[in-house]
Amino acid sequence: QLQLVESGGGLVQPGGSLRLSCAPSGFTWKNGLIGWFRQAPGKEREGVSCISRGGITNYADSVKGRFAISRDNAKKTVYLQMNSLKPEDTGVYYCAYGGSGLVSQTYTTWGQGTQVTVSS
Repeated sequence: QLQLVESGGGLVQPGGSLRLSCAPSGFTWKNGLIGWFRQAPGKEREGVSCISRGGITNYADSVKGRFAISRDNAKKTVYLQMNSLKPEDTGVYYCAYGGSGLVSQTYTTWGQGTQVTVSS
């Protein structure tokens, strides 16, 4: 069964940092994009960032300059470093694979999500 496993969520104060990790289970990364998405209560899922096999990245305007996506091909892991966190960054963060840009409907494989809560 193809799935993604996320980790690294938690509770952090505004201005703090978290690093999320995503690794595949049951398959290996190939040429597809790997994306991070988030969903806040009562809101639609939105794209946060994505990265290609070659390391080309894309970010939502709301996180540019604060978040950084990276990948370690040897460890088969993708990371989302989140700095200067704001309460509006709160939500469930999902890793996804095989889609196009930051369009969630195009991604075929998803993780179970990890909760990020930014609150004082």
